[in-house]
Amino acid sequence: MKTSLKWIRALVEGLDASPQEYTDRMTLSGSKVEFFEQQDADLDKIVVGKIESIAPHPDADKLVICSVNAGTGTPIQIVTGAPNVFEGAVVPVVLDGGRVAGGHDGSRTPGGIKIKKGKLRGVESFGMLCSIEELGSSRDFYPEAPENGIYIFPDSFADKVGENAVTVLGLDDVVVEYEITSNRVDCFGVLGIAREAAATFRLPFRPPVVPETGNSENVNDFISVEVQNPKLCSRYTARVVKNIKLAPSPEWMQRRLAAQGIRPINNIVDITNYVMAEYGQPMHAYDLDTIEERKIIVRNASAGEKFTTLDGEERTLDETMLMICDGKKAVGIGGIMGGENSMITENVQTMLFEAACFDGANIRVSAKKLGMRTEASSIFEKGLDPNNAILAMNRACALVEELGAGEVVGGVVDVYPEQKEAIRLPFEPEKYNAMLGTDIPEAEMLAYFDRLEIGYDEGKRELFIPTFRQDLLSYADIAEEVARFYGYDRIGTSLPAGAAKAGGRSFAREIEMVAEQCFEYAGFSQAYLYSFESPKVFDKLRIPAEDSLRQAIVISNPLGEDFSIMRTISLNGMLTSLATNANRRNKDVRLYEIGNIYLPKALPLTELPDERKILTLGMYGAGDFFDLKGVLEDFFEKIGMQKKRIYDPQSNRPYLHPGRQANVFYEGKQVAYLGEVHPKTAAAYGTNERLYVAAIDLPSVLPFASFDKKYSGIANFPAATRDISMVVPVRVSAGEIEAVFENKGGAYLESYRLFDIYEGAQVLSGHKSMAYSLVFRAKDRNLAEADISSAMERILKGLSALGISLRS
Repeated sequence: MKTSLKWIRALVEGLDASPQEYTDRMTLSGSKVEFFEQQDADLDKIVVGKIESIAPHPDADKLVICSVNAGTGTPIQIVTGAPNVFEGAVVPVVLDGGRVAGGHDGSRTPGGIKIKKGKLRGVESFGMLCSIEELGSSRDFYPEAPENGIYIFPDSFADKVGENAVTVLGLDDVVVEYEITSNRVDCFGVLGIAREAAATFRLPFRPPVVPETGNSENVNDFISVEVQNPKLCSRYTARVVKNIKLAPSPEWMQRRLAAQGIRPINNIVDITNYVMAEYGQPMHAYDLDTIEERKIIVRNASAGEKFTTLDGEERTLDETMLMICDGKKAVGIGGIMGGENSMITENVQTMLFEAACFDGANIRVSAKKLGMRTEASSIFEKGLDPNNAILAMNRACALVEELGAGEVVGGVVDVYPEQKEAIRLPFEPEKYNAMLGTDIPEAEMLAYFDRLEIGYDEGKRELFIPTFRQDLLSYADIAEEVARFYGYDRIGTSLPAGAAKAGGRSFAREIEMVAEQCFEYAGFSQAYLYSFESPKVFDKLRIPAEDSLRQAIVISNPLGEDFSIMRTISLNGMLTSLATNANRRNKDVRLYEIGNIYLPKALPLTELPDERKILTLGMYGAGDFFDLKGVLEDFFEKIGMQKKRIYDPQSNRPYLHPGRQANVFYEGKQVAYLGEVHPKTAAAYGTNERLYVAAIDLPSVLPFASFDKKYSGIANFPAATRDISMVVPVRVSAGEIEAVFENKGGAYLESYRLFDIYEGAQVLSGHKSMAYSLVFRAKDRNLAEADISSAMERILKGLSALGISLRS
């Protein structure tokens, strides 16, 4: 959003702040200024001059010698090659030592170009005549300027000789560009910015006075309006202007439009652009003679309907788009662009002015579908105030009469079925002060609101929010208004009110931190993996069709098929990362991830899924199944799970190698699993490396975890050791044997350790040899042989039940 500072000053009485002060204070009050450009920053010593005589150059056919009255008392001699000079021409003149913005080709030089007296082909020249480009502008904004030559003022400017030409041309302005958020629709017009400036500088706001317009005729005799979809067009106003007289706009209007970056065209087009810039309300003009049956119908387009817009392009529409039609045909796409069949031409006699309010979301979607985002659509899509439409319409008609551009017909057609009213919010100064940490008096707050045109009902202690302030909806919004005009820089530091509570980490987070330390000590690096996956993952992991893991949550608006479901198993990302590292020939890779899986309780979803935090490990290279098991054991011990963990090899996970996998149980509950990845699964990920993975279910672990430590003193009595060598059926695991030790060893069994295992010719077929060392100790006395013998008898009896015998 850009504004002319001169235009703002015309609307804010007494505003004399410098450009820098203006931008600083406006930014602090919430209207953030991106930058400002002083148009005459590179212009100096440029005056209005009059060419009194012209003589040929004695040594150059294309140069002439001009005697110019520059208001200095004595005419000055200037040599020029401009082809359009003539005696009596009133022109901009740069005096000796002055500066221009750039070259005649429109190029600009930072800091400007200094002009010095000199000789051109032997003839002295004491200045320069200027083109509009050398003054930093262009023919786009000064259409009367010649394409090739110096700028020539109208003859009526002859009485301004000697005056500052930059001021006369209106180039002594500052263009300010703001970053306006989309919720401040009112500030997309100059009046909105001026209102903010008046409130910021505590000065009177003087909006333009709009007189009543119109002759004794009735507009309803010229046009009727029917809105078939009031949801998409909440208000439609129309007025008629006849006896149109197309002409250039007055200089003041052209200069203000140019400062906004809008090219002046003619009085009618410029009026619509001017009102759009001033009120932030787009308008459109139709040639009334092209409107059949003198009727406007606002309706939805038909699917596949064709329409040619003002730019000459044929558009294909659908039924969601809003069309402006006459009695027989479409004449415009509502809120986006008018039609070629009703455009204003030089032959226009009677004109229909339109100012409407369309649904912002619909305009945005329609413009995007058509690929034609226009100046009007970019404003409409933000959601305008319907009460602004009639204000803009009346201002446009007043300008028509002021500029003598036509005769305004009396009355207005206004289709406004559901009027928008000002909303009321309670006035709660204590609440505002509590939120801001301030102590601002009520009267001061009310003074801010008065400058913002927010009304106040003292009896009900309620604020009336004007309809153009669509961003004020709650007490927090009102508190923000107080803060920005009180001054953010004046608000001191304060602590929020409420019961203070010491911060800290949750128990689950403490467990995660132990896991991170444990895994990283073992050489693992943390990985961050996607929670979104492809349904193809289940086939890669060889998960059966009937498995519940395939019941995944489908994402409504996925980035693509590869990210279309929420993961129900944490291995895919890990295996993808391991395979990628292996294919890039990285050796001995160890990774871990702490992330969620998402298990739906029902599909389609009726409630939030079960989000389970999983600690996933993956590795290849140096290390095997037992190294990975050791990392798990270390983690379990560090979080206080001191009891025996049971590793059950009958886990039957299809993505893991049979015989090289295990579920981990603690006190009868499964808490983890680990194993070597099945070769077919590894191949599906594009690697032949032997991959090992483990997954710890954190919610299952938490009930057993504890950081409580109980001290036990150094043993005062010696230990007794017994070694036992056994012939064990191959089907019996070490875990089953150790379970016998746990159950039968009694109170004196302190520890046990497997120190030998053998399978071979010296052992009975189908069996293996295993040897354990058992340590017994009592805390209060020396153990007797009978104590140890009794425990060993129970252990041997339990082993016998497993088909185990002592090795002779």
